[in-house]
Amino acid sequence: MLSVRRCSRSGCTELAVATLTYVYADSTAVVGPLATQAEPHTYDLCTHHAHGLTAPRGWEVVRFEGEFAPPQHTGDDLTALAEAVREAGRVDRAIEAVGGVTVTAGPGVETGRRGHLRVLPTPADD
Repeated sequence: MLSVRRCSRSGCTELAVATLTYVYADSTAVVGPLATQAEPHTYDLCTHHAHGLTAPRGWEVVRFEGEFAPPQHTGDDLTALAEAVREAGRVDRAIEAVGGVTVTAGPGVETGRRGHLRVLPTPADD
């Protein structure tokens, strides 16, 4: 994915290079390389905040020992994005309707998708 993730700390606009996760059962804060996807209950941190993180009294901080590097996007990322956009824009693609019925959109049939809602073609009268 080509999205740019920023540091989760308030007021910080730097690029995220690390992910902070809390393990409450062990009273541990874990700072590691940036996760491939943003997850709930984790925090993305820039280099400054990843290295400067301190934990509350009684907690332990486990920190990645290498240097945090910003994620490098490859040509494969861009190709995958282009393929997804191309597939979504195809007019003749199969669209799954309610109840598992598959409808194939053809010329002159308008279908679309907006967020989690789906526009289905009007059923043909028999």
